[in-house]
Amino acid sequence: MRAAPTILHLDMDAFYASAEQAAKPSLRGKPVVVGGLGPRGVVATASYEARRFGVHSAMPMAQARRLAPNAAYLVPRFTLYRTVSDQVMELLGRLSPLVEPLSLDEAFVDLEAGGTADDTASAMAIGEQLRGAIEAVTGLSGSVGLAGSKMLAKIASEEAKPNGILLIEPGTERELLAPMPVRTLPGVGPATADHLRRAGMTTVNDLAEAGEAELVRLLGKAHGSSLHRMASGHDDRPVVAERDAKSVSVEDTFDTDLHDRVRVRTEVERLAGRCVQRLRAAGRSGRTVVLKVRRYDFSTLTRSETLRGPTDDPAVVREAAARLLESVDTTGGVRLLGVGVTGLADFTQEDLFAQAAGERAAAELPDTAEPGGHAAADEAGPQTKETGPESAEQLAARRWPAGHDVRHDTYGHGWVQGSGVGRVTVRFEEPESAPGRVRTFRIDDPALRPADPLPLVRNPVDYSSWPASLPKSRSGALSAGAASRP
Repeated sequence: MRAAPTILHLDMDAFYASAEQAAKPSLRGKPVVVGGLGPRGVVATASYEARRFGVHSAMPMAQARRLAPNAAYLVPRFTLYRTVSDQVMELLGRLSPLVEPLSLDEAFVDLEAGGTADDTASAMAIGEQLRGAIEAVTGLSGSVGLAGSKMLAKIASEEAKPNGILLIEPGTERELLAPMPVRTLPGVGPATADHLRRAGMTTVNDLAEAGEAELVRLLGKAHGSSLHRMASGHDDRPVVAERDAKSVSVEDTFDTDLHDRVRVRTEVERLAGRCVQRLRAAGRSGRTVVLKVRRYDFSTLTRSETLRGPTDDPAVVREAAARLLESVDTTGGVRLLGVGVTGLADFTQEDLFAQAAGERAAAELPDTAEPGGHAAADEAGPQTKETGPESAEQLAARRWPAGHDVRHDTYGHGWVQGSGVGRVTVRFEEPESAPGRVRTFRIDDPALRPADPLPLVRNPVDYSSWPASLPKSRSGALSAGAASRP
């Protein structure tokens, strides 16, 4: 184990919901729930105000609405979240070359590798500075854990939430871990926890006292040995710098199972187009096209086809996905569809056949991109009906997702508060304005159009010379093992 607590874990606080509150002054201090809004939608993030009602991530949205009927329910805006995440990761990159992102809002940093901390005082100071920098640049808060290992740093950040910092001093690990439930440790899921409970082990201390031999007997050599080391406070996993993405994919879950084969193919082609948009936005191409189909009985099938070379041609990906669909029986109904591309590269291989296919498809197929579309892999997606033309209410929900940005020729920037019955209600406000007024328009009002998200902080502080120029800890809370919460 490291002699100094120089592994930092950052976890942004209720990230999606906090970003929405920062962007929408009228929602600050109020319960906000972000996720898929259809009957099969799930909660991606709930604000701390919503959590008081029992709402939490991965909960079915219908249950969340029952618990918090007066909360604001919004469709995710991943363009905004990725922008903020990039700002945060850029700050982390200034601390060390070893930054390991776990998601848009969470990452490990090896401070010792970056030369920014080598003992308790310097680690605590840089953690406080980081929190201040994130707040100044993004307007959001994050919780920081500092320890001698990744496992303990993550536990520390969780204990510090919300908006706090906790440092675990070397030598105090066993005492801190002892009363915690076994699921605190990495690799202990519901099944393992239940197995350990039946053996009389419910806390980390129980695991440490059981001994390695007993855990190996119960869980096998690899898992048992690893768990015993972690229960004793040891975790040798290094911080691994960000690896290139291995795939790009999008998927949608539908309100009602799709039975119409033509409709299923149309949705697959639309998803393929969106997948290529994301592929091109990342400046990548890919060689293998993957189709994912979840049927009415929750069985999930995947099919793949490897092309002659990497491509970012939407027609080629659409045709490959359509061919893959032909090998899948969808007669019982389809609840989810996904299209992905793997085998990523930074170039495309010129292919006359692919070019010809693209020209032919471009002449035959309409443009399938939709305003405001999202990837369900990112917790949201259009949720559509099974057959026939969509109702005006469904069309409004697709074109004007709740929470998304709009601009009106007269009233300026705002966000969709709701839509239906041929109308869309908009609240006109900006991140740095006072709570705005609400107005209602026809869904086809020519003066109203979708817009890009505004920055959460209009004129952020310049941190190009950070961390050297940043003042020391704001709170001065340097007591080891104690959280600082402003």
